[in-house]
Amino acid sequence: MNSISQNILIVTLTFFAMESVAWIAHKYLMHGLLWFLHTDHHKRDDQQFFEKNDYFFLIFATPGITCLYLGLENFTTPFWIGLGITIYGFAYFLVHDIFIHQRFNLFKNTDSVYLRAIRKAHKVHHKRLTKENGESFGMLWVPFHYFKEASKARDK
Repeated sequence: MNSISQNILIVTLTFFAMESVAWIAHKYLMHGLLWFLHTDHHKRDDQQFFEKNDYFFLIFATPGITCLYLGLENFTTPFWIGLGITIYGFAYFLVHDIFIHQRFNLFKNTDSVYLRAIRKAHKVHHKRLTKENGESFGMLWVPFHYFKEASKARDK
Protein backbone atom coordinates (compact mmCIF):
# COMPACT_ATOMS: atom_id res chain seq x y z
CA MET A 1 0.00 0.00 0.00
CA ASN A 2 1.46 3.37 -0.97
CA SER A 3 1.58 6.34 1.37
CA ILE A 4 -1.38 8.10 -0.30
CA SER A 5 -3.56 5.02 0.24
CA GLN A 6 -2.31 4.70 3.82
CA ASN A 7 -3.10 8.34 4.54
CA ILE A 8 -6.59 8.05 3.07
CA LEU A 9 -7.12 4.90 5.17
CA ILE A 10 -5.93 6.68 8.34
CA VAL A 11 -8.26 9.64 7.69
CA THR A 12 -11.21 7.33 6.94
CA LEU A 13 -10.66 5.06 9.95
CA THR A 14 -10.22 8.07 12.22
CA PHE A 15 -13.42 9.64 10.89
CA PHE A 16 -15.43 6.48 11.62
CA ALA A 17 -13.72 5.91 14.98
CA MET A 18 -14.80 9.39 15.99
CA GLU A 19 -18.43 8.28 15.97
CA SER A 20 -17.57 5.88 18.80
CA VAL A 21 -15.60 8.57 20.61
CA ALA A 22 -18.53 10.98 20.22
CA TRP A 23 -21.03 8.36 21.47
CA ILE A 24 -18.92 7.53 24.55
CA ALA A 25 -18.21 11.20 25.29
CA HIS A 26 -21.88 12.11 24.88
CA LYS A 27 -23.15 9.31 27.10
CA TYR A 28 -20.52 9.32 29.83
CA LEU A 29 -19.14 12.87 29.87
CA MET A 30 -21.89 15.13 28.56
CA HIS A 31 -24.57 13.18 30.43
CA GLY A 32 -22.21 12.65 33.35
CA LEU A 33 -19.45 14.79 34.82
CA LEU A 34 -19.89 17.59 32.26
CA TRP A 35 -23.70 17.78 32.38
CA PHE A 36 -23.40 21.36 33.67
CA LEU A 37 -22.15 22.32 30.18
CA HIS A 38 -24.59 20.13 28.26
CA THR A 39 -27.81 20.75 30.18
CA ASP A 40 -28.73 23.94 28.33
CA HIS A 41 -28.68 21.97 25.10
CA HIS A 42 -31.59 19.87 26.39
CA LYS A 43 -33.40 22.88 27.81
CA ARG A 44 -32.67 25.10 24.86
CA ASP A 45 -33.62 28.76 25.00
CA ASP A 46 -34.33 29.69 21.40
CA GLN A 47 -33.61 33.34 22.26
CA GLN A 48 -29.92 32.52 22.73
CA PHE A 49 -27.78 31.62 19.71
CA PHE A 50 -24.88 30.32 21.80
CA GLU A 51 -25.18 27.88 24.68
CA LYS A 52 -22.72 26.46 27.21
CA ASN A 53 -22.86 23.22 25.23
CA ASP A 54 -20.92 25.03 22.47
CA TYR A 55 -17.79 24.77 24.62
CA PHE A 56 -17.66 21.13 23.52
CA PHE A 57 -16.68 22.41 20.09
CA LEU A 58 -13.47 23.75 21.61
CA ILE A 59 -12.96 20.70 23.82
CA PHE A 60 -13.30 18.25 20.93
CA ALA A 61 -11.40 20.41 18.43
CA THR A 62 -8.31 20.43 20.64
CA PRO A 63 -7.11 16.87 19.85
CA GLY A 64 -7.65 17.44 16.13
CA ILE A 65 -5.75 20.72 16.12
CA THR A 66 -2.97 19.19 18.23
CA CYS A 67 -2.58 16.24 15.86
CA LEU A 68 -2.62 18.50 12.81
CA TYR A 69 0.11 20.65 14.36
CA LEU A 70 2.27 17.70 15.45
CA GLY A 71 2.19 16.11 12.01
CA LEU A 72 2.22 19.21 9.84
CA GLU A 73 5.94 19.58 9.23
CA ASN A 74 6.34 16.28 7.33
CA PHE A 75 2.69 15.23 7.00
CA THR A 76 3.22 12.33 9.38
CA THR A 77 0.53 10.07 10.85
CA PRO A 78 -0.65 12.57 13.50
CA PHE A 79 -1.54 15.00 10.70
CA TRP A 80 -3.79 12.46 8.98
CA ILE A 81 -5.41 11.50 12.29
CA GLY A 82 -6.02 15.19 12.98
CA LEU A 83 -7.53 15.59 9.53
CA GLY A 84 -9.93 12.70 10.18
CA ILE A 85 -10.95 14.26 13.51
CA THR A 86 -11.43 17.66 11.86
CA ILE A 87 -13.53 16.25 9.02
CA TYR A 88 -15.71 14.45 11.58
CA GLY A 89 -16.08 17.73 13.50
CA PHE A 90 -17.23 19.47 10.33
CA ALA A 91 -19.70 16.67 9.58
CA TYR A 92 -20.96 16.93 13.16
CA PHE A 93 -21.48 20.68 12.73
CA LEU A 94 -23.37 20.18 9.45
CA VAL A 95 -25.57 17.36 10.71
CA HIS A 96 -26.12 18.35 14.34
CA ASP A 97 -26.12 22.12 14.37
CA ILE A 98 -27.37 22.94 10.88
CA PHE A 99 -29.56 20.00 9.83
CA ILE A 100 -30.99 18.74 13.13
CA HIS A 101 -31.13 21.89 15.29
CA GLN A 102 -31.55 24.36 12.42
CA ARG A 103 -29.17 26.91 13.95
CA PHE A 104 -29.02 28.24 10.42
CA ASN A 105 -32.12 28.05 8.29
CA LEU A 106 -30.80 25.43 5.84
CA PHE A 107 -31.58 21.83 4.89
CA LYS A 108 -35.05 21.76 6.47
CA ASN A 109 -36.76 19.22 4.24
CA THR A 110 -35.45 15.86 3.19
CA ASP A 111 -36.76 12.65 1.75
CA SER A 112 -33.62 10.76 2.79
CA VAL A 113 -34.29 7.76 5.03
CA TYR A 114 -30.86 8.19 6.60
CA LEU A 115 -31.35 11.87 7.45
CA ARG A 116 -34.89 11.30 8.74
CA ALA A 117 -33.62 8.48 10.96
CA ILE A 118 -30.87 10.53 12.57
CA ARG A 119 -33.21 13.49 13.04
CA LYS A 120 -35.82 11.28 14.74
CA ALA A 121 -33.23 9.62 17.00
CA HIS A 122 -31.97 13.02 18.07
CA LYS A 123 -35.50 14.24 18.81
CA VAL A 124 -36.07 11.17 20.99
CA HIS A 125 -32.76 11.88 22.73
CA HIS A 126 -33.90 15.43 23.51
CA LYS A 127 -37.20 14.32 25.05
CA ARG A 128 -35.22 13.71 28.25
CA LEU A 129 -34.50 16.92 30.11
CA THR A 130 -32.27 15.22 32.66
CA LYS A 131 -28.96 13.44 32.28
CA GLU A 132 -30.37 10.05 33.32
CA ASN A 133 -31.99 7.36 31.16
CA GLY A 134 -31.01 8.88 27.84
CA GLU A 135 -30.86 7.05 24.53
CA SER A 136 -29.50 7.60 21.03
CA PHE A 137 -26.16 9.19 21.86
CA GLY A 138 -24.71 8.80 18.37
CA MET A 139 -24.69 11.39 15.65
CA LEU A 140 -24.00 9.69 12.31
CA TRP A 141 -25.15 6.21 13.28
CA VAL A 142 -28.26 5.56 15.34
CA PRO A 143 -30.15 2.39 16.34
CA PHE A 144 -31.46 0.44 13.35
CA HIS A 145 -35.14 0.79 14.28
CA TYR A 146 -34.99 4.50 13.41
CA PHE A 147 -33.99 3.58 9.86
CA LYS A 148 -36.93 1.15 9.66
CA GLU A 149 -39.34 3.82 10.92
CA ALA A 150 -38.00 6.41 8.49
CA SER A 151 -38.25 3.96 5.61
CA LYS A 152 -41.86 3.09 6.45
CA ALA A 153 -42.80 6.75 6.81
CA ARG A 154 -41.30 7.59 3.41
CA ASP A 155 -43.07 4.69 1.70
CA LYS A 156 -46.52 5.85 2.87
